Amino acid sequence: MSDGHGPTSERPPGWAAEQPPPYGAPPASPWTAPGSEPQTPPEGPPQFATPPPGGPPGPGGPYGPQGYGYGPPPPALRPGIIPLRPLGLGDIFDGTIKLIRSNPKAVLGLSAIAALLASIPLAIGQGVWLGSMAPLLATPEAVPQDDDSLYGALVGQYGGMVISYGISFVVVTVLTGVLTRILGRAVFGGRITIQEAWQATRKRVPALFGVVGLLTLIMLAPLAVMAALLVAMFSTGDSSTAAVLGGLFVLLFIAYFGYVLILRTRFAFAPAAVVLEGRGPVDAMRRSWSLVTDGFWRVLGILLLTSVAVGFIASLLQIPFTIAGMVIGMVGQGTATSVVVGSVLLAVGATLGAMITYPFEAGVSGLLYADRRMRAEAFDLVLQTAAIEQQRQGWVHASADELWHPSHSAAQ
Repeated sequence: MSDGHGPTSERPPGWAAEQPPPYGAPPASPWTAPGSEPQTPPEGPPQFATPPPGGPPGPGGPYGPQGYGYGPPPPALRPGIIPLRPLGLGDIFDGTIKLIRSNPKAVLGLSAIAALLASIPLAIGQGVWLGSMAPLLATPEAVPQDDDSLYGALVGQYGGMVISYGISFVVVTVLTGVLTRILGRAVFGGRITIQEAWQATRKRVPALFGVVGLLTLIMLAPLAVMAALLVAMFSTGDSSTAAVLGGLFVLLFIAYFGYVLILRTRFAFAPAAVVLEGRGPVDAMRRSWSLVTDGFWRVLGILLLTSVAVGFIASLLQIPFTIAGMVIGMVGQGTATSVVVGSVLLAVGATLGAMITYPFEAGVSGLLYADRRMRAEAFDLVLQTAAIEQQRQGWVHASADELWHPSHSAAQ
């Protein structure tokens, strides 16, 4: 049996062969001086130096800039992608980038598969639409407005969109769970393969779908009320009543954006609670609501900033492929070759954009979850204690995943 320092073949599961140990040698005992024999600690409570009278020493005093604890605190322990202390915005973004760079095969590989599966139906629908609309755009008078090809183009466009959203619902839900599991190990400096991450996550997939399903129903409920208002507005014969209903619809439409932002923020940590804490859908949503309560505006601001940043970068990656696909689809005037090439270009652009969006948003959400636990439950003390033990052993064991259970919080 290996003690964690043997050859790679004897190392525990979750230890990558190409990964160097995340820690150096354990620190020497504080009672051992260099070049001397270990000394027995003195009996009784430890004795601390007493600051000199007259206030703390200045930066240039005889005791140095950090004399008697008045200097800056030592840097926080950082075994993995983040320092084990409450996180700032820079720590969260930097940790997300380190998550991607530390395990690119798992993170980017899974994101690429999910993005490709979700973008193919949409790209095909757009390619069919471009091919059908090309003759009309070239010579509008040659194609009657009631031509069946127009309806076929609309069906292809919106049908592909609906199918793409359905596939995206499935693959993004699974991807979020797997990436959260990878992140949970990366905080301690450990790496995990795609297969190991899936094995650890697959039992939580039904609960993940439960969270996404419940959140979807909550989001769609106001839309049913708004649809009923529209029906009543167009069916009434009284102009004054229609005006009142129309004004109410506009107010609800504006309020709906705030409603979505509030709920998306409140339930942002539910997937992490499902995967890392093993909670059910309703319990995970309650847990997320509780964690966000004292930091709502900060969480909302960081999530919005992340969405804007990754949306901008994804758009920059997509624009060249989208323009090229549209030009080829129109110039080719609906030929099979132009439709195929245009669809491929659109799919490539959408995949590249989603490869950035999916892991970055999942990483920011997961690290915000860890930050809220450190701030609300002193969870950084639990992480530091575990990291020191792992440093002593010299490797990160898979049992580190169990530390995310709320029973390990220092505030419990």
